[in-house]
Amino acid sequence: LLILPIRPLHNFLASLPDSLPLSSLTLPGTHDSLAFYGWPISQCQSPSTPLQVQLNSGIRVLDVRLAIIDNTLISYHGIFPQRTPFSSILSTTSQFLSSNPSETLIISIKQEDYSTNPPSLFNLLVAQEIATSDAGFDIWFLENRCPTLGQVRGKCILLSRFGADGENWPGGLDNIGIHPSKWPDSESKGFNWLLNDTLVRTQDWYAIPSFLSIPEKTTLASQILLTPQQTPLPILNITYTSAASIPLALPPHVAKGFGFPQFSLGYEGVNVRFARWLMERIKESMEPDENEKGRWRVRGWVLMDYYDEPIKDILCPLLVEFNFLGRTSGEEGWP
Repeated sequence: LLILPIRPLHNFLASLPDSLPLSSLTLPGTHDSLAFYGWPISQCQSPSTPLQVQLNSGIRVLDVRLAIIDNTLISYHGIFPQRTPFSSILSTTSQFLSSNPSETLIISIKQEDYSTNPPSLFNLLVAQEIATSDAGFDIWFLENRCPTLGQVRGKCILLSRFGADGENWPGGLDNIGIHPSKWPDSESKGFNWLLNDTLVRTQDWYAIPSFLSIPEKTTLASQILLTPQQTPLPILNITYTSAASIPLALPPHVAKGFGFPQFSLGYEGVNVRFARWLMERIKESMEPDENEKGRWRVRGWVLMDYYDEPIKDILCPLLVEFNFLGRTSGEEGWP
């Protein structure tokens, strides 16, 4: 039995000090945040959790995939249009931050139609739509570094998985936000890259062979969140709990499982397994082994499919709670 505080998820960052670097936060996120259509192949989020609901539920990392349709940016996933215009996404996020100025949002933007439209046009349209939105560029943090929470309250932090050589982007690559130096496709072992003076450890293995790989997928996505202590550089962990392959590992089945696993008539999905892993880490935090102090500290940005299913109101509250566990004065930016 775990008894945890009830925290207001719509503004949980208000309870954390400005001095914390974002690398030391545990932030819930959604993979393909606007992928509400194309079940069971392209849908990654439930239509019952639109963007506003996600934000109020504690989601702070958004994965926005866009394609150019009639010279307008529309959310897309693979071959399926997801219907939400980029302008609507910008309006929802800016309104949320205006109402909750203590919060910050990391917004990863990726070009989904790079094989048919030039990156320079995509750059131009993204910049134009941000510039003409209600808040414009004023609420965007566009530096290629890991800021402190105090530096980005009320702002969107751009994680640019687009840009190519920066053509048609104001300021070029020097002003296009957090810009990964590499992103290999479905690397099971994960990969590292440098964000200025921060080491970013990334786990994005999504092309699993079948549902039988769900346990391995869960382990890899979870373990990377355990940040080692006494490292030469600050560490930021980014992990995706999402995965898919056709036909034996469709996104809803990977995330939510299928059948009745509690009666040994089905298979548990990543979300239930991940929630169990998080609860085990919280239990360890309450009775820490002095020989392994800090082993249970969970830190990083976690991007999930169907984050509120099949267990409701569990994953986001558990992840948020780790922002308050294992804090020691003078460590991880804690005052």
